[in-house]
Amino acid sequence: MEKYFVHATAEVSSEASIGEGTKIWNHAQVRERACIGADCIISKNVYVDTGVIIGNRVKIQNNVNVYHGVEIEDDVFLGPSMTFTNDRFPRAFQSDFQVGKTLVRKGASIGANATIRCDITVGEYAMVGSGSVVTHDVPAHALVIGNPARQIGWVCKCGQKLTDLLICERCGEQLTLNT
Repeated sequence: MEKYFVHATAEVSSEASIGEGTKIWNHAQVRERACIGADCIISKNVYVDTGVIIGNRVKIQNNVNVYHGVEIEDDVFLGPSMTFTNDRFPRAFQSDFQVGKTLVRKGASIGANATIRCDITVGEYAMVGSGSVVTHDVPAHALVIGNPARQIGWVCKCGQKLTDLLICERCGEQLTLNT
């Protein structure tokens, strides 16, 4: 008996590693050598490319593309229809492209329809606004929006935007920046 759930319409390679308690929903595709941790949700029509690493308790919403070269740490949220890239200089006629690496750190959230360019790190508990196009690294706890994405503030671990004094009005935590 499997210790994870795969919907009948999903396509999961026998060479993929899937953690206990993970749910893979309708029309999702998980390629060979992909590694998905425990208690994840891989929603409808998600594509997980070969060799992708996904941590534990990651929630991936509908229509997300996670391409080769992406690593996602624990507790990350990927909003509907966001996407990653993995080639900085794409050409249809080149077959020898260099796969760019992308790292999404623990607890980060990426909003709906955002695009994350390869060779980027999204820091711990950072938040990328919906529709943003991320072209540079995002610091831990940063809130970024726009095209190209620019930092407009800081967010708490709980997701709330921090005050100018870096205090969370929801949970009372104060963020200390390492400068």
